[in-house]
Amino acid sequence: MRFDAEQWRYCPRCGTGLADAHIGELPRRVCPDATCGFIAWGNPVPVVCALIECLDRDGQMLLARNAAWPEGKFALVTGFLERDEAPEVAVAREVKEETGLDTQAVHWIGNYNFADANQVLLVYHVQATGEIALNEELAEVKLIAKDKLKGWERGTGYAVLDWLAMRSVEGG
Repeated sequence: MRFDAEQWRYCPRCGTGLADAHIGELPRRVCPDATCGFIAWGNPVPVVCALIECLDRDGQMLLARNAAWPEGKFALVTGFLERDEAPEVAVAREVKEETGLDTQAVHWIGNYNFADANQVLLVYHVQATGEIALNEELAEVKLIAKDKLKGWERGTGYAVLDWLAMRSVEGG
């Protein structure tokens, strides 16, 4: 479910109807009751994302299709960062939970804004091994040779494009 403060109608603290205001030059939903002072900041949710390299499958890259997505739509394995959890630990946990793979190494790619879902994506290149066992969140995966992998201009695809560009500069 997507958090969308713009859709809120009532203050979650006092129940007063929210009003529109500009704070810090951005539109916000605010409680007009001065004694309450609630502001719906609409902060993005941190999401960890894994570009998975399967070390025991000739280094093929794993992309996944979420069970809620249409046929043919694949992206990176993603999941929410839990409270008090380091992002590097979270991405390894998500890889294990969703694919059954064991993380061997985690390398930072970058962070990306995903305004469509009010998320900030923390993206890692994850080297993993083991048997693939999908959980209920994923419908299927596909393995792609590194030299056939292509990025896309949306969501996690920007990280794939950046990773491919880094590999090209490094000669890998």
